[in-house]
Amino acid sequence: MTLKLDKVNRGPHLSTLVASSISREIAQGRLSPGDQLPTEQALAQTFGVSRNVVREAIARLRSEGRIWSQQGRGAFVADVPNSTVLTIDHDSLQQADAFGNLFEIRGILEVQVAALAAKRRTEADLAAMREALATMAAAPYGSVTWLKTDLEFHKTVAAATQNTYMVPFLMFASERVRDSILASGNQQRSDDLASITLGEHQQILDAIEAGDPEAAQRAMHLHLAGAAQRVGLSLADDPADIKPGSLSAAIQETSKDTQK
Repeated sequence: MTLKLDKVNRGPHLSTLVASSISREIAQGRLSPGDQLPTEQALAQTFGVSRNVVREAIARLRSEGRIWSQQGRGAFVADVPNSTVLTIDHDSLQQADAFGNLFEIRGILEVQVAALAAKRRTEADLAAMREALATMAAAPYGSVTWLKTDLEFHKTVAAATQNTYMVPFLMFASERVRDSILASGNQQRSDDLASITLGEHQQILDAIEAGDPEAAQRAMHLHLAGAAQRVGLSLADDPADIKPGSLSAAIQETSKDTQK
């Protein structure tokens, strides 16, 4: 068995790159069903990463149904691919069209998630959103910590829908968007963009707290359109008629109504 495995570039997405490389070996037939993968130590040396990174990659491949493992024996290529497991290959997301399509799917989900969160959120949900937003504000804009806490904020919004399937569905798409941003390194960074992005998140939180589903949808759509632009994408249905000022005014008006 001759594998075409090379060292991966350094970065916070190492386990994703390792998993993608092994997946490619399986897809191209250099690893066949039933084949045993090299040991963790051998893979770590081949890729130039730690064994912990290899373990994370193996765990991801196992969750995707691509491999199975047995304690004391090692990891093996699955005999029959699990067609019920949704997977998105990391390499395919380096193509602009594929990344844009994934971003679009995320947008469709998150806009509706925001509306449901506005209807169903609890005080505990709102507290979790505020905490996530505060943590993000304290992190350097565009850093790994920023992107991680940004994802956590969106996770708290999904959890506020009280739909147990919403978080895993949304996080599947969002985590791969984050991995692609980290891999490409095309996240713009500036104090102005940090302020704008935090403001967008605050508007989402304000709308959800006000219990206004329509305002929450508009706020989320506005944020995702801005986020797409910041990584070099343009959403096909960018709501050009939504202006930050009018959105803020709508949220403020809703807040006044709820206080009456």
